[in-house]
Amino acid sequence: MLPVVVHPAYSVPLPTGHRFPMPKFRALHDELERSGLIGPANRFVPALAPRSWLELAHTPRYVTDILAQTLPREAERRLGLPVTPALAERARAATAGTVLAARLALEHGLACNTAGGSHHAFADAGTGFCVFNDVGVAARLLLAEGLARRVIVIDLDVHQGDGTADMFADDDRIFTLSFHAASNFPARKKDSDLDVPLPRDLGDDAYLDELSATLPRVLAGFTPDFVFYNAGVDPHRDDRLGHLALSDDGLRRRDRFVVDEATRRGVPFVGVIGGGYDLDTRRLARRHAILHHTANAALSALG
Repeated sequence: MLPVVVHPAYSVPLPTGHRFPMPKFRALHDELERSGLIGPANRFVPALAPRSWLELAHTPRYVTDILAQTLPREAERRLGLPVTPALAERARAATAGTVLAARLALEHGLACNTAGGSHHAFADAGTGFCVFNDVGVAARLLLAEGLARRVIVIDLDVHQGDGTADMFADDDRIFTLSFHAASNFPARKKDSDLDVPLPRDLGDDAYLDELSATLPRVLAGFTPDFVFYNAGVDPHRDDRLGHLALSDDGLRRRDRFVVDEATRRGVPFVGVIGGGYDLDTRRLARRHAILHHTANAALSALG
């Protein structure tokens, strides 16, 4: 079965009424367990990411400010989360989870984290609820260890992956592809290697047409030997921070297309869950679970 990375620290307390849906991480774990997709044989729990990993993608000063809870008030406001010991532990756990998923993907072909996709985290700052850029850390670690030479980040969260784009702007070993709502956060976009800004209320068929016209061409041109996929479900029509109009079936078709494009090329694949902001936590967890079920089906098909 699909290797799935989990950690109890993925869900931590936030102030009452905070708009970041922290309970969704526990709800996703429970949904996958309830559906039989995770059990003792394929549940993996990472150790917390050490400072040396974090500094592959982040400045020492920023890492210290998070780990020691000394982030200036204005920077904390920009992050959008209260910097507490629990939040620092969560950020280290989520980052380590994506690293562990990458190692498992090298062994099994595919693996997924039940957190991750913190693509608004820059080298020296966190924004948009993103503390450490887990995909950025994992990609840099694979390259440093010689486990990959050319990495692609396929980011289909509804918000542009500005932190990831900025982090890898001068690194030709890493290709950043972002499909996102044109009129959405962040207001000031960064330049990915390829950005595909999408019009408001774009639905399933038009979205899939755009994706199918773009992704195979990018993969053929860049020829990556590792894929990170940010499968944010906030393009859903019912997401309160989205502005696109995908259905559950549209998300399923999207994820299947991305997974199939990677696996038919024999490229190791890691999925992270990215954004999703439905007020109904169980419904949101079921949307995030689409990624894991899709990847599991693809792994089963590989035999």
